[in-house]
Amino acid sequence: MSMIIPAKVFLTRGHGQHKEKLASLELALREAGIAPFNLVKVSSIFPPSCLLIPREEGLKQLNPGQITYLVMSENATDEGHRLVTASVGLAQPSDPKQYGYLSEHHSFGQDEKEAGQYAEDLAAYMLATTMGKDFDLEQIWNDEKSVYEFSDDIIVKTQNITQTSHGKKGFWTTVIAAAVMLP
Repeated sequence: MSMIIPAKVFLTRGHGQHKEKLASLELALREAGIAPFNLVKVSSIFPPSCLLIPREEGLKQLNPGQITYLVMSENATDEGHRLVTASVGLAQPSDPKQYGYLSEHHSFGQDEKEAGQYAEDLAAYMLATTMGKDFDLEQIWNDEKSVYEFSDDIIVKTQNITQTSHGKKGFWTTVIAAAVMLP
């Protein structure tokens, strides 16, 4: 059996509103560009030597019906005016031979910046703990360089993809954020 190790990842997001919850999810997937694929959710490892590519480039490499692996955060509400959020954070070591982490975070009431930062911190925390490092945000965050410094030789960059939306009375509102993996 051959190993499936993604060589590329792209980030995407979307939201949808519809009277039916499933249709709301479908609209969110369409906005994200990933509705025509058979999506398989996987856990949170960003593979070693994996390239982060633009969404448009990644979508060109997929075919309708293709089984497609992804890390996806999803959230929905049927409450009017309720803020709903889905975010995926990425913690990527500067050494491409090391693997990174993807985190899924979904919440209510958090704006895009707050949820995105939380997802980044969570991905960095998960990566740090797998490396046996203590995680104290104040001690390892280098504000000047905008990176986490786990040690002198382990520097980690983070980013996120986040989607927010406000609920609408009488409708389901669904938000998704995803890291889509390609061979």
